[in-house]
Amino acid sequence: MKWERISEARFIERPNRFIARVMHRGEVETVHVKNTGRLRELLTPGAAVLLQEAENPARKTRYDLVGVYKGDSLVCIDSQAANKIAAEYLPKLFPEMTSIRPEVTWGRSRFDFCLEGPGRKMFVEVKGVTLNQEGVARFPDAPTERGVKHLEELAACRKEGWEAALLFVVQMKGVRWIEPNEATHPAFGEALRTAARAGVCLYGVDCLVTPKEVRADQPLEVRCGKL
Repeated sequence: MKWERISEARFIERPNRFIARVMHRGEVETVHVKNTGRLRELLTPGAAVLLQEAENPARKTRYDLVGVYKGDSLVCIDSQAANKIAAEYLPKLFPEMTSIRPEVTWGRSRFDFCLEGPGRKMFVEVKGVTLNQEGVARFPDAPTERGVKHLEELAACRKEGWEAALLFVVQMKGVRWIEPNEATHPAFGEALRTAARAGVCLYGVDCLVTPKEVRADQPLEVRCGKL
């Protein structure tokens, strides 16, 4: 996934989950935050951040906050990036599949991707991960009833005889594995284990993040606890 119209700034504050104030080119600028998660460990006063200039010049906020430096590492916090990265990565993860379609409806559910190959159909849901706690990627960083519902829907697909998978896209380097954030949302951890017991496959991948691009890099183990 390529980034365009990127510039650097310094984070000042985040009045609410949708906007932040940054110091950009010598002026305080109000920018849109492309992630509604808490991001408390990333968006700290003085942190170096990446801004992407919006294509629509008439928009209220001229820039989107899309990346944050944590030490020397760059973390992509654009919540829309995970699906774009996944679209590039899934053909490598499942080379035997001949069709990959985004935003597919199944019953009352809508999944991020549907993959099809000879005699096979797989529904895939994608979760972007930005929380790194001592080298462990954890999801979610805030309670997500929607995430629990997605896991239940994937398990329902398995019961109907279809393949189902959850792909965690860790939007940074420097983590050793992925696990549910039990402290923040224990229900998600339990739903993840229930889905795994039902046959939902769990995948993870980290990303190389630079000011020019974000791309999937190395597979990561997903540890969800005792099944």
